Amino acid sequence: MRRIRIFDTTLRDGEQTPGVNLNIQEKVDIAKQLARLGVDVIEPGFPLTSPGDFEAVQRIAREVEGPYICGFSRAIIRDIDETWKAIKDAQKKCFHIFISSSDIQIKHQLGKTEKDVLEIVKSTVYHAKQYTDEVEYSPMDASRTRLEFLYEVIEAAIDNGATVINIPDTVGYATPIEFGELIQKIRKNVRNIDKAIISVHCHNDLGMAVANSIVAAMNGAQQIECTINGVGERAGNAALEEVVTHIAARKDYLGFETGIDLSQLYKTSKIVSRYMGIPIPVNKPIVGKNVFTHESGIHQDGVLKERSTYEVIDPRLVGRDDSVILLGKHSGRHALKVEAEKLGYDLDEERLNKLFNDFKKLTDVKKNVTTADLESLIIESAAKAVEEAYVLEKIRVVSGNIETPSAKVVIKDSKGNLLEAEQTGNGPVDAVFKAINSVIKETENLTLYKYSVSAVTEEMESLGEVSVTLREKEKLYTGIGTHTDIITSSAIAYIDAINKAIAANARAQKN
Repeated sequence: MRRIRIFDTTLRDGEQTPGVNLNIQEKVDIAKQLARLGVDVIEPGFPLTSPGDFEAVQRIAREVEGPYICGFSRAIIRDIDETWKAIKDAQKKCFHIFISSSDIQIKHQLGKTEKDVLEIVKSTVYHAKQYTDEVEYSPMDASRTRLEFLYEVIEAAIDNGATVINIPDTVGYATPIEFGELIQKIRKNVRNIDKAIISVHCHNDLGMAVANSIVAAMNGAQQIECTINGVGERAGNAALEEVVTHIAARKDYLGFETGIDLSQLYKTSKIVSRYMGIPIPVNKPIVGKNVFTHESGIHQDGVLKERSTYEVIDPRLVGRDDSVILLGKHSGRHALKVEAEKLGYDLDEERLNKLFNDFKKLTDVKKNVTTADLESLIIESAAKAVEEAYVLEKIRVVSGNIETPSAKVVIKDSKGNLLEAEQTGNGPVDAVFKAINSVIKETENLTLYKYSVSAVTEEMESLGEVSVTLREKEKLYTGIGTHTDIITSSAIAYIDAINKAIAANARAQKN
């Protein structure tokens, strides 16, 4: 049976989701889980965006084995040279070179001509080929490109060493039949297309990303580019979990399959959701909370008698297990490590020790700690993988509908000094944030961009997880806080976001 390659771009295109700003440890964790999932290619970022992105790609190249680690680069010689430095230590590495090919983007974005673009493609693909055997070329906005020029530029890329030709529907404009026909036309009219893999990269602006990807494969595409949970710019990308599960469920009809370990899908989805701070919609296919929940009496009766009456796949196939593991104050370090590994987290000794200490503190206020609680502690720990300039020591809040809410905080700085402040506000969270702002001078240029709260579990003593995103000009910094008290969670998350902003500014000044 024909095998479709899965190219994951969660850490590159997916991280371009507004409000998402992963740190290096979070990116490494996600990349390792993608390798366990069995993707064929990981695009771990855009190395030249910032020193932090370069370091993240470099670490992933050195630490993650199995998939190709793909260096994303503009079609510029010096960019290719620098990108190579980030990926060269990977066990398997490749380049992804891109440049616009549609008339509207060539003219208005690049200020060039089709002839200019053709020469750029020839020289840059050839240059990348000197570094590695695997080179992917993307004619950006291919679905709106003049066909004769599209054929010409693809032929030139292959003649100069491209082994993968990626056809992007960059603005999610295509319909399935139209996109399938485009793949057929490329196969028919590009002289040397048999020497390269045809890949597709579909955006979801009109809700067709998954359908376009599947239909493209039905018409001869051999690689699908996608992201976990469909994250990405604007309306996002083709959702990996939907693409691969559809292929698995309908492979007899489609005639092709993937190498994905479906049992890893659900945990991968959750890791990406938690790290990015983007909740999974309850009705999201495959991974949404309600997907395998049946409320209709007729449906319930059918499922109780035979699950396949109203479920097209067994939830266990995609790693959905509703069983709850309870941990308590007597649980040891080894049990913690085992449960973390089951959740998809590979912790080194330093991170395990930190997690164990946080776990013990939690058992003092919560009798039973679930695996969901444990995952929340891991997420918070990874989010704090920067030097902490400030740490919350104590907090006291007075609230209600009788008096004006007030908050007192005690914060320790990196020199061990204790900073105290008390403020009133329009609600307890506002009072806490104002108190923190009054003692941390680095908050002067930071504004609140997003604040969200979620319960980790559905029990009365559930942990509350808060995500706070702060804006500084065009940059966003997201902090995570977890505690049984939601106001304390908010304070922890707010300070975490501040610490990330301080660390980022320090790196920028250093470089």
